Amino acid sequence: MQALPPVADIMSEVISSLRESLAVAAERGVAHEAIAIDPGIGFGKTAEQNVEIIAKLDQLAHEFPDSPILIGTSRKSFIGKLLMGVPADERLYGTIASVAVSVLKGAHIMRVHDVKAVVEALRVADAIKKINPAAPDS
Repeated sequence: MQALPPVADIMSEVISSLRESLAVAAERGVAHEAIAIDPGIGFGKTAEQNVEIIAKLDQLAHEFPDSPILIGTSRKSFIGKLLMGVPADERLYGTIASVAVSVLKGAHIMRVHDVKAVVEALRVADAIKKINPAAPDS
């Protein structure tokens, strides 16, 4: 996937792809309640596109209000690029930042390696989010 050319409008591409996947799932009898949507951070996307998806997760929350959003940024290569090439095992702080922002922008489910550290960060992010009623629901 990483060899594929990047798309011009990543959010439109992600939304369109997710709509298609939801339609296929419905055709095959998958209950809507059994589905979480995942914008595919790190899969065939540039570092800039991954950052854009996180920054605009509220658009996904708006487009798919009845679906929980799953984010998997833990130790991903785009974090390494943003942190000047740090190896995967040194990307905890970048992961925490990406996960906290994702939650504030509407994500519901996180896939992470460092569970305890991320849970602590998310407790703080969740407390902040509860103060801002304009933020997407989590």
